[in-house]
Amino acid sequence: MAKFLITYHGGGPMPSDPQARQQMLAAFTAWATGVGEAMLDPGAPLGPAKTVTSDGVTDGEPGGAGGYTLLSAGSLDEAAELVRDHPFVSRGGTLRVAEAMTP
Repeated sequence: MAKFLITYHGGGPMPSDPQARQQMLAAFTAWATGVGEAMLDPGAPLGPAKTVTSDGVTDGEPGGAGGYTLLSAGSLDEAAELVRDHPFVSRGGTLRVAEAMTP
């Protein structure tokens, strides 16, 4: 089984209402439970970022990843199917699925 990095993009700001946050967490927990043993790391939201280049360090790029999850699957297509019904997508966000290649 290969490892796949799922990165979260867009989706709007985190709701300020505690009840809405709780519903969002419950939806994520239900999805995470549904993928079962494929879940390697549920991940976390990401905070402020920096970009490091040969020219130095700058603030992170706008529209960068807002969070991540790490899954195990037999193929890229399988990994993409595991996240098709992710609640983040129903909130207007997009998910990028990339295989973590073994050197």
